[in-house]
Amino acid sequence: MNRAPKTGLLLINLGTPSSPDLPDVQRYLRKLLMDERMLEMPAWRRFLLVQLVIVPGRSRRSAASYQKIWTDRGSPLLVHGQDLRDLVETQLGDGVAVELGMRFGEPSIRSALDRLEARSIDRLVLFPLYAQSSSASTGSSVEAVQTELARRGSRLDLEVVPAFYAHPAYLEAKRRLAVPVLEELDPDLVLFSFHGVPERQLTGSGPACLEEPDCCSADAARLGCYRAQCLASARAQAEQLGLVGDQYAVSFQSRLGRTPWITPFTDEVLAEQAERGRRRVVVISGFVADCLETLEEIRIRGRELWFQNGGEAFELVPAPNSSAAWAKALVEIAGAHLLGTEGRS
Repeated sequence: MNRAPKTGLLLINLGTPSSPDLPDVQRYLRKLLMDERMLEMPAWRRFLLVQLVIVPGRSRRSAASYQKIWTDRGSPLLVHGQDLRDLVETQLGDGVAVELGMRFGEPSIRSALDRLEARSIDRLVLFPLYAQSSSASTGSSVEAVQTELARRGSRLDLEVVPAFYAHPAYLEAKRRLAVPVLEELDPDLVLFSFHGVPERQLTGSGPACLEEPDCCSADAARLGCYRAQCLASARAQAEQLGLVGDQYAVSFQSRLGRTPWITPFTDEVLAEQAERGRRRVVVISGFVADCLETLEEIRIRGRELWFQNGGEAFELVPAPNSSAAWAKALVEIAGAHLLGTEGRS
């Protein structure tokens, strides 16, 4: 009897240290920042910068930050990823094997592929857990999977789920989380905060990128411009939530180094808006899972900054995490790819 083909679904996120202890945080930062897509510069310069400047200068602060958000089960990013994996596999049933891999850290991409191959899959669908596509996140993750498949001589068909920043199922999962928070706080500002990237990483808008007011058009988003995708996602979410005009703003966080990063910066927007008289803010992040950037950078430091500058109420909408609505949305987004009807890459 011929066995029915079995699909593997690999959920992939950027990663997390294995613990908030200093050696593990240092090890994670080295892996993360030595990636050429994270710091685009000659390898020798990147090595010196990471090993001699960034890791020694940031690791203790980063370890202290991770300690503030760590849970009994471990890193929030990993815990939500594991729970999401289990929910998705339950929804999909026996025909699809689901695993979680991290671009940096554990569970590694290699170990996730080992587990999938042990389950006798015939084809692989890769689902990067980044709503918007950037070189440092999606590009690095896809490249790492392709490299590992080539290393082991795999002949698996590989299909990659593209950015889902404007997919109706994703937007609905986000809306369900935001509405209760908005109804309770009744904010005078909703801030959509996305992870920033260096300006030089932007693609899709052509020569006019960042030089014209309308450079981040819908066409630019479809062509892969990260900033355009962030703005498109914010507009779509604002429309769903009935936000217009200056009821909402968009900002970018987590900048690193001295090179120009896309603006405006989240910390500066929070301070400026509070100083101008805004009193109640709700922040909606562009992350799929809560992590250091949402739980420490926004919920702790962003909150403190808001109150220091005159704000009176502050709430962070939870990321989709492992909510039932997000698990259902993920299955819908991946659906055509799991059936093999979207073409292979």
